[in-house]
Amino acid sequence: METFNPAASNRIQLPEAWRRAEAVKKGAARMKFGKQTTLRERIVLTGAGVHSNSPARLVLHPADVNTGISFLRTGADGREVMIEASWAKVSMTELCTVIGAGSDGSVSTIEHLLAAFSGLAVDNVLVEVDGPEVPIMDGSAAAFVEAIDQVGLVEQAAPRRYLKILKPVRIEHGRGFSELRPADRGFTLDVEIDFTGGLIGRQRKVLELEPGVFRRDISRARTFGFLRDVERLWKAGFALGASLDNTVALDDERVLNPGGLRYADEFVRHKTLDAVGDLALAGAPIIGTYRSYCGGHKMNVAVLQALFADASAYRFVDASTSSTTRRASSRTDIGFAVAPAYAPDLN
Repeated sequence: METFNPAASNRIQLPEAWRRAEAVKKGAARMKFGKQTTLRERIVLTGAGVHSNSPARLVLHPADVNTGISFLRTGADGREVMIEASWAKVSMTELCTVIGAGSDGSVSTIEHLLAAFSGLAVDNVLVEVDGPEVPIMDGSAAAFVEAIDQVGLVEQAAPRRYLKILKPVRIEHGRGFSELRPADRGFTLDVEIDFTGGLIGRQRKVLELEPGVFRRDISRARTFGFLRDVERLWKAGFALGASLDNTVALDDERVLNPGGLRYADEFVRHKTLDAVGDLALAGAPIIGTYRSYCGGHKMNVAVLQALFADASAYRFVDASTSSTTRRASSRTDIGFAVAPAYAPDLN
């Protein structure tokens, strides 16, 4: 497809997005659930990184079964570097998630794009990016979701593989913690933040991850930051591309963005979005429950590291052999676009 312009799409192409979504919805009933998926067509997006402010062209390619999500980093000294989207490839988790490192090349701020793949149940994609950072777009996953919805998904001839949590795994840092626990079906996230005093305060969001819920409740939640931290972040090389177009900015008493918040609790919803993206680095959809209190990128990744350090805490199963995963993937919206990301809010 042509380079995707989310702003123009929201104004002009929404009826077409609805038509595509309706066609996919009608076709979903004919498809076998529990199969792997990839993009129907390639997607091209452009933008700048929120931290580096470097421009980047992002090309999302359909990919073969069992290849998962990989990043092809181009434009670094004329070389091409392939980096698997895996917890084992994470090199930094300060303010964003980075895979790859040093002279071998890296890609940063991957979490919103990975959240879109995970939230819409997209299994196999090759992400080609010619800059050091995935474009921030509007600070959420909405542009990625809308672009995926416009091209649609195709079912592939292989069962989807799941990561089933077998026993609790927990990590703690200061007053915060993150844990993965077993569940009979599906993937539930329970995320709580606590900014003592001030505008945000204590917020909690609990949801079962599935495409309809992700689009409606999570995909449009934007990253946020405090004005008091800006100078420190700039000196450290962060937030160089941040603006009111891609970040919810706060002082001690108010939200500075002219349009205000998209959700009353947009802050915890964005933290949930980040968790969905970071936990996608497990390499397969999770069957279990994730609970986080005062967490973030570091703790999201750390709990995966702790999980995979204990072989008795998990196992991989696929939809063709596990009744549990068949139940987890039996909803008619798993893996299929049924409404564009910018559909009107109903409440």
